[in-house]
Amino acid sequence: MIELATVSKIYGAAGPHAVTALSGVSFTINENEFFTLLGPSGCGKTTLLRLIAGFEAPSGGAIVLDGTDIAPQPPHKRPINTVFQNYALFPHMSVAQNVAFGLENLGRPRAEVAATVERMLALVKLGHLAGRRTSALSGGQQQRVALARALAPAPRILLLDEPLSALDLKLRKEMQIELKRLQHETGITFIFVTHDQEEALTMSDRIAVMSGGHVHQIASPRDLYELPADRFVADFIGEGNFFKAERRRETAAEIEVDISGHRVVLPPGTAAAPWALIRPEQFQLDSEDGDPSGRIRFDGVVENIVYLGTDTYLHLKAQDGSPVVARVQNNSPSLRNLEVGHKAALSAPLDAIRLVQE
Repeated sequence: MIELATVSKIYGAAGPHAVTALSGVSFTINENEFFTLLGPSGCGKTTLLRLIAGFEAPSGGAIVLDGTDIAPQPPHKRPINTVFQNYALFPHMSVAQNVAFGLENLGRPRAEVAATVERMLALVKLGHLAGRRTSALSGGQQQRVALARALAPAPRILLLDEPLSALDLKLRKEMQIELKRLQHETGITFIFVTHDQEEALTMSDRIAVMSGGHVHQIASPRDLYELPADRFVADFIGEGNFFKAERRRETAAEIEVDISGHRVVLPPGTAAAPWALIRPEQFQLDSEDGDPSGRIRFDGVVENIVYLGTDTYLHLKAQDGSPVVARVQNNSPSLRNLEVGHKAALSAPLDAIRLVQE
C-alpha cells in the first residue's frame, strides 16, 4: 500500500552541524496492516511518522502511496489522519462536536455527519458520553475520542504517535487490545510509533526496529523475538542473556561452538556469529546432580531474587564470572528454599540458543 524508498531526513545546513535523523530508510507497509515503528528515543521513528503525515518534507527519497509519490503533497491532501500523543482535543466542545469537527470542515452533509459521529462513538464505546465536554473525561476516554475523530473521515492510513504513553499501566494494557480491535474492525492501515516493546508485541502484525535513523529488522513479533537479526534487536525486544560465542569445529553433521567456556554442539547450517542469546524463560533450576546432556548449564551463586507475582527472576553469577538471569515460574519446587548467597545451577536446552550478529 505504501512504500518508503531510500527516505532520508537531515536537519540543518550541510556541514558538521547537520543532524541526520533518517538515512536511506526503505520498506513497504501492506493494506489493512497494523505496522509499528519501534525504537529508543531519537531513533527517527517520530520523524518518519511526520514525513508520512506531511508535516515535514524528506531530504531525499520517495514516499509512495498506491504508486504515487505523495512527498510533495500537503497534509490535507493525503488520505491520512494522525492521533497525537497529547490527543489535541477541543476542551470547549462536546465529545460529539470533537468527532464531527473534521467532517464538517470537509463539507459533509449534516445527516451524514450525525450518522458517522454516532457510528464512531459506538465503535469506541462512548455513545453515552456524546454530550459531555472532553475536559471532563478521563485520559482513557479522551484517547478514545481522539481515535473516533481521526477515524471518522475514513482515512486510508491512521498514524498514531505514542498515544498510550500518558495512560496508567492497567489502562494502557486495555487500550492495546482496543486499538487492535479497532484496526481489525475498520480495516484501516495503522502505523504506530512507540518505544514500548510490550505495546509493539501485543498489537502489531509487523514491527520495524529502528536505531540511529536506520531500520535494523522488520518482521512479525514472533520472528523478532525468536530470530533477531542482531544483538540490538535481541536486546531491545524482550530480555536476554548474551554470551561470547566462538566456533571451534564444523563437520557435515554438527558444529561445535564455545559459549562462555562451554563446548556445545549445534545443528549444521547454524550461521557463525559472535554472540549466543538465551532468553531468561528458557532456563530452569537444576539439582546439583541433574543430567546436563542436551543442555547448556551454568553453576554459580545467587546474587539477587526478584519476585514478580507469577514469576521470579533469579540473578546468578556463574563460576566463569558470567551473569545469568533466569525467569522461573513460582510453582517451581526448587525455588522454595533458595536464598541470596546459595549455590544454584541453571540450564537451558541447546535448541534455545540463538547465535546473533553484533
